[in-house]
Amino acid sequence: MQTGFLDFYGGVLNVRQERADLIANNIANADTPNFKATDVPFTAALAAQLGDASAAPEDAAVQYRTDGIMALNGNDVSLDGERVESAANGEQMQAATVFMHQSTADLVTALRPNPGGL
Repeated sequence: MQTGFLDFYGGVLNVRQERADLIANNIANADTPNFKATDVPFTAALAAQLGDASAAPEDAAVQYRTDGIMALNGNDVSLDGERVESAANGEQMQAATVFMHQSTADLVTALRPNPGGL
């Protein structure tokens, strides 16, 4: 099955939104004892979003981050790391949105009849 750009970028935006929600949850629980930071692997989640039959569903599931340093209260959320992840995710989400908007605007322009006949 061939994926069109609307399906692809719709999937990208869905996964980016899911990551934004997880990052916001991590930040909100930065002081919660024994809280473990979570994230979703972007490529696997996008493949699952697009219906890739070869993608394993468990690879696209929300996973605990393994790169955090454990605090004395058992929490491994790094506020600085989460801010960096949030900024990068936001930039990539904005880029996908701009591309999708411009592509659909170009498509609408191409489908419009030419009243001048030129």
